[in-house]
Amino acid sequence: MSAVVNAMEAPQGVSVLKSMSRSIPERLLKQQHVYDWLFRNVTRLFAFLVLALLAGIMVSLFIGGWPAIKAFGPAFLVSAEWNPVTEKFGALVPIFGTLVTSIIALLIGVPVSFGIAMFLTELAPLWLRRPIGTAIELLAAIPSIIYGMWGLFVFAPLFADYVQPWMIAHLGPIWLIGPLFQGAPQGIGMLTAGLILAIMVIPYIASVMRDVFELVPAMLKESAYGLGATTWEVVWHVVLPYTKIGVVGGILLGLGRALGETMAVTFVLGNAHRLGVSLFAPGNSIASALANEFTEAVGDLYTSALIELGLILFVITFIVLALSKILLYELAKREGTLT
Repeated sequence: MSAVVNAMEAPQGVSVLKSMSRSIPERLLKQQHVYDWLFRNVTRLFAFLVLALLAGIMVSLFIGGWPAIKAFGPAFLVSAEWNPVTEKFGALVPIFGTLVTSIIALLIGVPVSFGIAMFLTELAPLWLRRPIGTAIELLAAIPSIIYGMWGLFVFAPLFADYVQPWMIAHLGPIWLIGPLFQGAPQGIGMLTAGLILAIMVIPYIASVMRDVFELVPAMLKESAYGLGATTWEVVWHVVLPYTKIGVVGGILLGLGRALGETMAVTFVLGNAHRLGVSLFAPGNSIASALANEFTEAVGDLYTSALIELGLILFVITFIVLALSKILLYELAKREGTLT
């Protein structure tokens, strides 16, 4: 021990210790640079992997659908004919059914989800928030085929016996919207599919809205209440502007579920390649057409037409997402947060 102390007290020992004290941070600094480089490039790899995956899916769909694209061209989008025997295919009916059922689902699901989120965050007592929130989240865990079976065997008969006759009698004579509610009360159809989709998307949208509403600083809401604002005014003028990005994200999550839903829609939509104005009439969607016919497709052109339907669904989803981003950008620009 004394030898070590003597060595440390010697001028040579002091220089050795100084060199060691300098070399240790340098080694740590080099290791930190290596870790930072690895972390940065690994995360970059994951990000570009997602882009590569999306590009690969789109390219594969384009290659698989190329025979139909080459055979039918742009007329595929506006043709309502779907005849596997004569190999005449058109995507108008599935596109129309997909958009109509998704719009119905959002028109019903978004206001209901907003009301649920507003009640849970602003009005419900503390002892009631957790049970209701858990129940809503459990709805999202129910498999889609269960929704479809419930819709076909329980909801559709009740809808045909009690709701559709009332709608035909009271809404059918109304000008402009009357044609939407005419026809035989069969229970299944585009309106039924939209209602089932609304039930399915409500848990997703409501959960996201509730979570983002809870992120609003309490000081902002208390300040608004202190100025005499009502609960609705606080939500509309404080909570929604603060959380608009999260709210739009939740709505897009529900829209994505509605656009791509397969089994539940297949049970209650009717799966008919017919184009009609009435919401009571059976129809078809892109997802249900793929689920029903892909395994039975005979011939390259038939299979290619179905793959092109998948490509169209991919493009529709991309367009909706792009429009939502543009909307958020314009809102932020008007508020002065972007230059």
